[in-house]
Amino acid sequence: MGNRGMEDLIPLVNKMQDAFSAIGQNSQLDLPQIAVVGGQSAGKSSVLENFVGKDFLPRGSGIVTRRPLVLQLINCPTEYAEFLHCKGKKFTDFDEVRAEIEAETDRITGQNKGISPVPINLRVYSPHVLNLTLVDLPGMTKVPVGDQPADIEQQIRDMLYQFVTKDNCLLLAVSPANSDLANSDALKIAKEVDPQGYIGVVNRSQKDIDGKKDITAAMAAERKFFLTHPAYRHLADRMGTPYLQKTLNQQLTNHIRDTLPGLRAKLQSQLLSIEKEVEEYKNFRPDDPSRKTKALLQMVQQFSVDFEKRIEGSGDQIDTAELSGGARINRIFHERFPFELVKMEFNEKELRKEISYAIKNIHGIRTGLFTPDMAFETIVKRQIGKIKEPCQKCVDMVISELVNTVRQCTQKLAQYPMLREEMEKIVTQHIRDRESRTKDQVMLLIDIELAYMNTNHEDFIGFANAQQRSSQVAQKKQPGNKVIRKGWLTINNIGIMKGGAKEYWFVLTAESLSWYKDDEEKEKKYMLQVDNLRLRDVEKGFMSSKQIFALFNTEQRNVYKDYRQLELACESQEEIDGWKASFLRAGVYPEQNSSDNLMNSMDPQLERQVETIRNLVDSYMAIVNKTIRDLMPKTIMYLMINNTKEFINAELLANLYHSGDQNSLMEESQEQAHHRDEMLRMYHALKEALSIIGDISTTTVTTAMPPPVDDSWLRPGGNSSGGRYEWRVGRLEGREER
Repeated sequence: MGNRGMEDLIPLVNKMQDAFSAIGQNSQLDLPQIAVVGGQSAGKSSVLENFVGKDFLPRGSGIVTRRPLVLQLINCPTEYAEFLHCKGKKFTDFDEVRAEIEAETDRITGQNKGISPVPINLRVYSPHVLNLTLVDLPGMTKVPVGDQPADIEQQIRDMLYQFVTKDNCLLLAVSPANSDLANSDALKIAKEVDPQGYIGVVNRSQKDIDGKKDITAAMAAERKFFLTHPAYRHLADRMGTPYLQKTLNQQLTNHIRDTLPGLRAKLQSQLLSIEKEVEEYKNFRPDDPSRKTKALLQMVQQFSVDFEKRIEGSGDQIDTAELSGGARINRIFHERFPFELVKMEFNEKELRKEISYAIKNIHGIRTGLFTPDMAFETIVKRQIGKIKEPCQKCVDMVISELVNTVRQCTQKLAQYPMLREEMEKIVTQHIRDRESRTKDQVMLLIDIELAYMNTNHEDFIGFANAQQRSSQVAQKKQPGNKVIRKGWLTINNIGIMKGGAKEYWFVLTAESLSWYKDDEEKEKKYMLQVDNLRLRDVEKGFMSSKQIFALFNTEQRNVYKDYRQLELACESQEEIDGWKASFLRAGVYPEQNSSDNLMNSMDPQLERQVETIRNLVDSYMAIVNKTIRDLMPKTIMYLMINNTKEFINAELLANLYHSGDQNSLMEESQEQAHHRDEMLRMYHALKEALSIIGDISTTTVTTAMPPPVDDSWLRPGGNSSGGRYEWRVGRLEGREER
């Protein structure tokens, strides 16, 4: 005979589980764990078997349960058992289950009454059980026997408390009825955890078990005992295994009801989050022409808004992981492009060589007494011509970022793959068309600079000042204490002999580079003067993901202690570019790959002329670079970026209509069709789950725990903690009550 109360509860739980499975979730009912405690041979295993309806636990005198048995009951159409330590093996004969429990117990504890806290995990699959966890624990004892340790009582007690102190543990405290309840260790533990009433049951005696008396006959005998015994017949309706099962069943129902408000709130939140989207799908017709037209207009408008937000930086979904869109273009304008200009400009030795050759070639066969203007103009034009390459590179970098931005904005069109592909193609092609127009305009800017040398410009130093400066050492323009940049950098080469590279907090000013232990800037590690420093790129190691650059001294001195160069590493190329631009502001320029063979035997007069032309070129190129740095972003913005935004707003839709059949453009992807069906299914499943929860709330009743029995005659003990369920079970074996 199975547990009838449990069987009544199974359909209720299964109905809820089915509803939650339909929405791909676990109902998280978290049904309580039932732990059985009591003295040796008190009848713990018999009580446990009554809930399962099977004989499967070891029997005998003394301590039989010597390891915790964690029994997981799983509702299933077929009936079998599995052990965690015998994966893949199914037991259909429960006598074999008993034998395996005994063998596994002996394997860990030996055959001479030893104990172990290592649990045996057993799963029983049956259509007659709920998804519950039952725990059979070793019986409490005071005197060690066999291989048991001297502190056997404390070890078992600690083992019991591991289970019975859990919040979701229902405690079955089993005491034999032929012993004094006031001396019951099981009741003492129960009282410490959570005192409550008790229910008496009659289990099979050892003689009954040896005589193969089955559970059905045993429960019939139990019923007869309580109805006929003069000491219990007035309590017969509140005694016996069926009443214990009924009480447990009601408490499980109470537990389910207690979880319903939380489950209902969660489901309602989910329903609310998808309701707006589902509303669009309820009357959805994939082939409706008006729907496709409306969707096309919406997609184009959404793309236009997203592109605008990504470029202008007003997006509602801001990327916090990396730079994107307009921020990356801004970095190109104000970090990477200026760096490319300066890198091109400062090839000092090569420039001086060119000036010297120009002066000599202009004088020809004669020795010149004056510095020729033509040398200045020739060198300036050559320097201006070199600007073309970084300017074109700047345009190429901006185009690359615009194309990436278009791809990012079309990700929302994944539900219409043909539309996404066509839209990307049209906008990208427009950007490519604007590329030649923009580059032509940029080249025109350079040609305009080449057309006329404005030596009357207010910022130009003039011939007299150039001669005066030629006899002085150039000084830095930046104030010494001005902080240019702060941030984390890894010193890559110094830490190799000390267990690896180490990260420090760096502070760069116009005169020095300092690093500290952390960003509180309290413990300074070192300060390095930036005079005579130059910067070079370093190839990253085979296993390294960091970007690396190095600082070195132009006078071949050690930069830091015994190191000729200081290798600094960043996580990304963006950080590298930012630091390089900052070092430029501090006067630390990139390394030049120029020849060291300067013209020999340069006479003093030629040296002065070269220095004068050099100062004039430097002054005039500063004006040109300033102009180009200002006009390049404006030109690119006007001819490419703003023009592309206008094209998307005004012409994209017309180009889409012109490109092909509207029906094919708005053909849904299989993923979108599946998503729509899934959302509708989820919507109805959530509604069904909420309906089931409502039915359970109205068809089940919360029942209070049995009233406490007057136990003032029991020995006082422990403090009441509250919050757990527990029954005290008196084990009766048909003996007369004393």
